[in-house]
Amino acid sequence: MKRPLSVVITVRNEEKHIGELLESLSVQERPFEVVIVDAESTDRTVDVIKGYMERMDLKLIVRRSSRGGGRNIGVENSKYDYVVFTDGDIIVSDRWLQEMRRSIDEGYDVVAGKTLQIGNEKFAALDRVELIYYGFDATFPSCNLAYRKDLFMKLGGFDESFITAEDIDLNMRALASGAKFHYNENAVVYHRTREDFISFLKQAFWNGYGRKQLTRKHGNLWRHYSLRNMFSRDKISFYGLARLGFAFIGYTYAKVIE
Repeated sequence: MKRPLSVVITVRNEEKHIGELLESLSVQERPFEVVIVDAESTDRTVDVIKGYMERMDLKLIVRRSSRGGGRNIGVENSKYDYVVFTDGDIIVSDRWLQEMRRSIDEGYDVVAGKTLQIGNEKFAALDRVELIYYGFDATFPSCNLAYRKDLFMKLGGFDESFITAEDIDLNMRALASGAKFHYNENAVVYHRTREDFISFLKQAFWNGYGRKQLTRKHGNLWRHYSLRNMFSRDKISFYGLARLGFAFIGYTYAKVIE
């Protein structure tokens, strides 16, 4: 029998997208369960989710929580030895769980998949600002990330004090503990970009805020960034510079109020 997996998802007001995620999950290689933690949505998100409960092993928990807190709740209520995280605005590829399971079966503690951006092409062209820690990119996001459950619990899960970058913090702690990381480029998910420029800038601001939260917890991290990567050709476009600028404002704001 194939190894069963627990897919943990946090959502809030994802009525527009959650159906597409659940459709893409419904064709994944079994066995797996889905644990969704809804942070008290005010739209029809919960109604859409309930429409899928007879089609798959799906558990719904409604509880006000942060992103990290919701994922912690989901893991606590999962029943299998490996948890795979994704988000409500994601579409997963047909072989996503099959590829995650293959890497897990090879003995890795943490598996990161490939996340492709879809939506606004100008935003989708921008790469992550990588942070190399213990020789590995710690910025692989929790929309496409698998953890051995006992390792996750030993690390204390996501730090709920983080507004953003809670996934980077978890990855850094796992790497520092000696966990075996693996990147599987065939475990593909599709992530929607922000729809407009204002929401794009807000995202950049809070991402910068989260990076300052990382330095507050882990110490000076500048040596772990690549300036060549940060100021690569794609990032010195208008949108790349705008993102860096608002991230710096968020970083500075977090520093001022600490």
